[in-house]
Amino acid sequence: MNKTSNQYDFVVKQCKDIFIKKMLDYGSAWRVMRNTSIVDQIFIKTQRIRTIDDKGTQKVKEDIGSDYIGIVNYSIIGLIQLELQNDKRQEISVEEAGKLFDKFALQAKSLMENKNHDYGEAWRDMRIGSFADLILMKILRVRQIEDHKGKTLISEGVDANYHDMINYAIFALIKIEEKENQTT
Repeated sequence: MNKTSNQYDFVVKQCKDIFIKKMLDYGSAWRVMRNTSIVDQIFIKTQRIRTIDDKGTQKVKEDIGSDYIGIVNYSIIGLIQLELQNDKRQEISVEEAGKLFDKFALQAKSLMENKNHDYGEAWRDMRIGSFADLILMKILRVRQIEDHKGKTLISEGVDANYHDMINYAIFALIKIEEKENQTT
């Protein structure tokens, strides 16, 4: 579990580094996005991963790891937008966004640790492609919740699905890194 915790922190640091650099380049332009658009951004990235996996080839030479990082970052953006849904500011500071990023990354890690305890790190025996399928399933769930105006009978809310997408994407990134280290 300590190995997983260290790997998780390493991936989150990579994701946050990209998030902050994009904030410095573009500010918080993502504040104009509705949650439906954020979910669609995650869908696009996940669909690309799955298409490349299915076809076994790609034409754009951007590795799928960057898509998984995008999934983590857009999921955290989704959580930030939920938190700030009544806040009409279009621009938030890099510092505020960074603190919110840390808050939601820590929540996702806590969830991961609890689930890893109960499931015995079963994700380590999964295929990398399965994470994209699980993320797509979560996207479809979020779309259903959105279609029902946020009301569910028994299911978790949108925020829980974002947390799961973060964790699945981080697991994929850990497995990609481990696979690359085996070949070098």
